[in-house]
Amino acid sequence: MLLKRPILALILLFLVFESEARRGRTRSRTKSKVQIGLPITGKYRDPESDQYYNHNDGAKILQASHFDLEYALGHKIAFLCTAKGSPRPHITWFKDGVEIFAHHYLHIHEWLIGEDRVKSKIEIDPATQMDAGVYECTADNMYSIDRRSFKTDFSIAFD
Repeated sequence: MLLKRPILALILLFLVFESEARRGRTRSRTKSKVQIGLPITGKYRDPESDQYYNHNDGAKILQASHFDLEYALGHKIAFLCTAKGSPRPHITWFKDGVEIFAHHYLHIHEWLIGEDRVKSKIEIDPATQMDAGVYECTADNMYSIDRRSFKTDFSIAFD
């Protein structure tokens, strides 16, 4: 009986040290000294990235729809995006990360403004539950890319 207690004590001691060692290792793995995303200054860590995204002639979105939109089922919803750049940027629309193409209930309109601007609008009429999601307007030219996202969800309107 005396022999079993020291063995049990050693096993418990071993388990305590092992769990402490594991806890310490996992903590050090999750700590990161690298900042993810853009710094508050708007400057990129990499000079090439900074030069690309902040190029004077690069695509810049000047006007975009509100970030969060709640729409009524059966009504029309529309998103607007205006961009400038030299050469004139091209605007592409995405829903939940997939490029959107016009179809019977979704129309994409585009207006060229002057030499360096473009305005694009998508209209969905009538809007259904399937139209809820995250929409994205992407403006790009040979110098840079700019994008804005719009989150949508539906509400049921009672007349």
